[in-house]
Amino acid sequence: MMMMAIVVLTVSAALLAGALWGIYGKLSVPLEGFLVAVAGGALIVSVVSELIEPSMEHLSVWAAMGGMAAGAIVFTGADWLIARYWGDDSGGGLLAAITLDGIPENLALGVALIGAGALEVAALAGSIFLSNLPEAAGGARDMASDGSGKLRIFGLWAATAALLAAAAIAGNLLLAGVGKHILAIIRCFAAGAVVASLATEVFPKAYNEDRKLAGIATALGLALAFLLGSLSKGSGGA
Repeated sequence: MMMMAIVVLTVSAALLAGALWGIYGKLSVPLEGFLVAVAGGALIVSVVSELIEPSMEHLSVWAAMGGMAAGAIVFTGADWLIARYWGDDSGGGLLAAITLDGIPENLALGVALIGAGALEVAALAGSIFLSNLPEAAGGARDMASDGSGKLRIFGLWAATAALLAAAAIAGNLLLAGVGKHILAIIRCFAAGAVVASLATEVFPKAYNEDRKLAGIATALGLALAFLLGSLSKGSGGA
C-alpha cells in the first residue's frame, strides 16, 4: 500500500503542481513548448515499453491494432468536440489527452505495481511526473489566457488528478485477478490515445511555441524516460 500511495501522490502532485504553475506562475511560451516537447519524448518511450510491448505478449497483432485504433478514435472524437465547443486554444485538448490516455494507463499501472520493488516504483512515478507536469502547466496556462476563471481551471485539473488517482487505486485493488488479455486491451487502448494526443496536441504545440529547440527537447525527454526505464529494469533483475 505504501508503494501505491507514492504513485497516487505523484500522479496527483504532477497535475496539481502543473496547473498551479500554469495559472499563477510565470511560464514563457518558449519554455512551455520546450517542456511539452520533453513530455512528448517521454511518452514515446512509455507508449512502446509500458503499453504496447507488454500487450503483444498476450494479444494477436490484430487485437492490439484494434485496441489502439479504438483509443485513437475515442481521443480524436473527444478532441474534436472540445475544439468545437471549447476552442482550439483553450487547453482542453491537453486535458483530454491526459484524461483519455491516463485512465486506462493508470488502471494498468495499478496492477503493475502489485509486488513491485521500491526502485521500480520510483522509476514509474518519475516517468508519470515527467510527462504530466508540463502538459498540465501548458493546458492550464492556455485556459487562463482564454479568460476562464482561475479557480474553475484549478478545479478541473484537481478533478482530473482525483480521477486518475482513483483509476490507479482501482487497478491495484480490483483488477489484480483480471485476465491478462483484458489488461492488454486496456493498455492498447491507452497506447492509441497517447499516439493520437502526441500527433494532434503535444508535438504541434511544442513546435509552434519553441520550434528551434523542440527536437532537442523531445530527444531529452526520450533519454530521461529511457534512464528511468533502465532503473526499473535494473530493479526487476535484482
